[in-house]
Amino acid sequence: MNRIVFTSLCLSIVLLVVSAFVQSFSLPKSIERGKEVYVTFCQNCHMENGEGIAGTNPPLAKSDYLKHPVNELITLVLKGQVGKVKVNGVTFDTAMLPLDYMTDEQIADALNYIRNTWGNKNPVAILPTQVKKLRN
Repeated sequence: MNRIVFTSLCLSIVLLVVSAFVQSFSLPKSIERGKEVYVTFCQNCHMENGEGIAGTNPPLAKSDYLKHPVNELITLVLKGQVGKVKVNGVTFDTAMLPLDYMTDEQIADALNYIRNTWGNKNPVAILPTQVKKLRN
């Protein structure tokens, strides 16, 4: 009996210590941070309201493009894009420069902000670990 109690106590202590170091991810906090990242790195081209610039830069507001797989969206930010892209039925042909100088957290936060603002709604968070995986 003492062995079971001791083992249970040790396991509980280990779980407590490990859980103290594991931070849970908060989508609302990521979206909040993402707004600042958007203003700093994305707003010049996609505008404050996410509507882009007609004929030049595609809209992010109510954008069907944001329904693409998460890995594609992350890769777009990391590597940029050259060539035609269709957003909400309109074709755009303006290059987007890579933003790979942003941190993994900044990219995840910006994408979470964009995917949950201006009529977009996606409750599935993009995590910095997903960005890191595609960066490498």
